[in-house]
Amino acid sequence: MNTNSNSYTIVYASVMVVIVAFLLAFVSSVLKPTQDKNVELDKKRQILAALNIRDLQTANEVENKYDEVVIADMVVKADGSCVKTGKEKDEDGFKVDNKDINSGCLPVYVCKINGSTKYVVPMSGRGLWGGLWGYMAVNDDFRTVFGAYFSHESETAGLGSPIAEQKFQDQFKGKQIFTDSATSQVALTVVKKGQVKDDTYEVDGLTGATLTTKGAAAMVNSGLQQYVGFFNASKK
Repeated sequence: MNTNSNSYTIVYASVMVVIVAFLLAFVSSVLKPTQDKNVELDKKRQILAALNIRDLQTANEVENKYDEVVIADMVVKADGSCVKTGKEKDEDGFKVDNKDINSGCLPVYVCKINGSTKYVVPMSGRGLWGGLWGYMAVNDDFRTVFGAYFSHESETAGLGSPIAEQKFQDQFKGKQIFTDSATSQVALTVVKKGQVKDDTYEVDGLTGATLTTKGAAAMVNSGLQQYVGFFNASKK
């Protein structure tokens, strides 16, 4: 075959594309189990962070602590009824992706910290440039925040990005989710920097990041609101 011909160039390029595609697919399939495990590990680390457990260095430490404190990963409906008990951990609520959360599929992580039961719920929203997500741990009175963890996809460094920092997240500790005994409407929110009027249920926002602050407020409010039925049903 004439190696200088167009047909040779086309055949050669086609063969190379097929070989490269095959190699990429093979490498991807080989690495997928490891990638999936890393994703699961990071999720467990985030749930533990919401429980104020953050200083874990190794994968084994994360796995062991998670197994110790997380009792079940339930799935409930918005009315509080149980869909899956989550007793076999990592098989029910843990497998629910944020995009699949809806009124009929709400993951709840039941945890024990120093003998006290905590309930961790996931939430997601949108900031200035991309997605926001996180977890909030609630005490067994179903109205007081025990801890929180948030992260972001692509918020501006130094402005919206501090939503992922412990300093911002620690503000949620001890905040009240509701303002009244009816517990029907979530009051907990994030307000513009320096405009906290009632620190019972308001958290100071991020300096120079108005849209990220608003996104965080919407995420927290809507994220908790979908669990109000579960909170109220669990107190009975």
